[in-house]
Amino acid sequence: MREGEVRIPSGCAIAAVISKEGNRMTGEGIVGAMKPMHDRSNGLGGGFAGYGIYPEMRDFYAFHMFFDCRDTRKACESFLKEGFEIVKSELIPTRNIREITDKPIIWRYFVSPLRSVLDDLQLDEREFVARTVMKINATMKGAYVFSSGKNMGTFKAVGFPEDVGVFYKLDEYEGYSWTAHGRYPTNTPGWWGGAHPFTLLDYSVVHNGEISSYDANRRYIEMFGYKCTLQTDTEVITYILDYLLRVKGLTLSEAANVVAAPFWSTIERKNDEYERDRLRFLRNVFPSLLVTGPFSIVFGFDGGIMALNDRLKLRSMVVGENGDRVYIASEEAAIRKMDPDAGKIRAPFGGEPVIVKVKEGKF
Repeated sequence: MREGEVRIPSGCAIAAVISKEGNRMTGEGIVGAMKPMHDRSNGLGGGFAGYGIYPEMRDFYAFHMFFDCRDTRKACESFLKEGFEIVKSELIPTRNIREITDKPIIWRYFVSPLRSVLDDLQLDEREFVARTVMKINATMKGAYVFSSGKNMGTFKAVGFPEDVGVFYKLDEYEGYSWTAHGRYPTNTPGWWGGAHPFTLLDYSVVHNGEISSYDANRRYIEMFGYKCTLQTDTEVITYILDYLLRVKGLTLSEAANVVAAPFWSTIERKNDEYERDRLRFLRNVFPSLLVTGPFSIVFGFDGGIMALNDRLKLRSMVVGENGDRVYIASEEAAIRKMDPDAGKIRAPFGGEPVIVKVKEGKF
C-alpha cells in the first residue's frame, strides 16, 4: 500500500485544560485543540465535559439526557418527579449543522433529591443520584442519562469532536476545566451514548486505548450495583473510579495505584517500607480492578483533573503548562493549538498520575 493511503492513528484523541486559579474559559479553545488530531477519530463519536459551567445552578444536579421520542421523555420525567424536585427543564441548545445527523431529543434537568425520599431510603444524595442514573440507563428503553453532576456537564454525539463542539455551542459556555475526546471505535459501535466522556455524578472519563481486562473489571464492579449497559469498555473505568474514590474513600493517587498498579517486581524494589506495604495492600485488596491493555485517560472531577497512562505507557499523552493553566493531550500539536506559548512539555511515565487541582475557594 502506498504511503498516505492509510493511517494507523493508535486510537482516539484526548485533550484537557484546567485553570489552577479557577479562571473560567469558553469551550472554544478545547474544541480547537481537537482539530490537529482529526485523523485520530473517524466521525463516530466526539464529546466534551466542562466544569464550572452552571454557576447559577451550582446547587442542583444537571441531568443531560438523550430520549428517542417525546413519550419516553414524559415517562422519564414522571419517574424523576418521584424522587426529585425538578427546578428547571429545557432542551439543550444546539446548532443545526449538516455534519451532525440523526440526533435524539437532547434535554437537561436541574434537579434536587427530595429529602423525604432520602430519609426513607437512608441514603446520602450522591448515592441516590448514582442509583437513579443506573436505573434509568439499565431499565428505561430509549432514555439515557449521559451527565449527572453539579455545576458541570457533558456534551457528546456521533460526529467529529470539532463539529460536536460547534453543534452544542460550546463557545457560549465558560468553565474552569474542559476535557475532550475524539473516538475511533474498535470493538464497540459508534452511537450517541457510546461517545466519550463517560460520566457518573461529577466524575468524567475520556479514554484512548482498549481495555483487555474489561470482562474481569465489569464482573467485579457489577457486584456493587453498577450496571455496564453502554456498549463500551470505557464505561467501566468511570465506575471503578467512582467506587474507589466515593464509595471506598481512596485518594486519587491510591486509585491510580489500583487502576494502573505497579508490577510486583517494581513494588519489591521500593526502598520505602511504608510505600512498599501500601502498594502491596492495594494490589491484594483490589486485584480485579487492575485495568490492563493500552490506555491513556483524563479523569475529570469537581475541582480538578487526573491524567493517567497504563503502566507500560502504550498510548501517547503529553502535559504542558503556562501560567495557571495546565494542558493535557494525546499530541503536543493539540496543546500548541490551545496555547502556542505552553512550556514544560513532558510525557508522564507509565502509571504515573498527573493530578491538578483548582486552588481551594477559587471556583
